[in-house]
This record gives sequence, C-alpha cells and structure tokens, in this order.
Amino acid sequence: MMHVLDALGNPLRRAILQELRGGPLSVGDIAARLPVSRPAVSRHLRVLEDAGLVQAREEGTRNIYSVHMQGFASVRAFVDAFWDTALARLEELARR
Repeated sequence: MMHVLDALGNPLRRAILQELRGGPLSVGDIAARLPVSRPAVSRHLRVLEDAGLVQAREEGTRNIYSVHMQGFASVRAFVDAFWDTALARLEELARR
C-alpha cells in the first residue's frame, strides 16, 4: 500500500484530486480535463485508490471515482503534529 504523502507527491495525482473535488467523475471525464491519456489517468487513480484517497463505484461499464475524505486523516495528523510543535514554541516564547 502506498503512503498517502507519497501518492500526493505527484503533480498529476494532485490535479486528478482537484478535478474530483467538484464531484465524482469517470476516467474518461478526468482524462478529458487533463493533458494525459485515459490509461495514464487509470494508473494514477489506482495509486490514489491504493493510498485510500479515492474510491470507485461501478456505473454500468464505467468506474466513477470520488474523493475519499477519510483517506486524508493521516495527512491532517502529520501536518497537525507540526502545528502542535510550532504552537508550543510560540507559547514558550510568549512566556519569556
């Protein structure tokens, strides 16, 4: 399983997530909005799905992808840990 932050390290995968922010889309819909082929989009969607950032549902012969918000929990925890450290340092400076 790919770590969420590794999956987010690719600019195309971030662009796919940006497109999915507006709502669920098929592979073809995503590919039409980005300068890459459908097979490339499919490969990146598999990585995002493996990392828990998107989920797919079948609709006829198409897979429809959407953002899986719970997948971002580890990203938030990672960033929050830095905020906690920064706030503790700020509080220490304020006490001086």
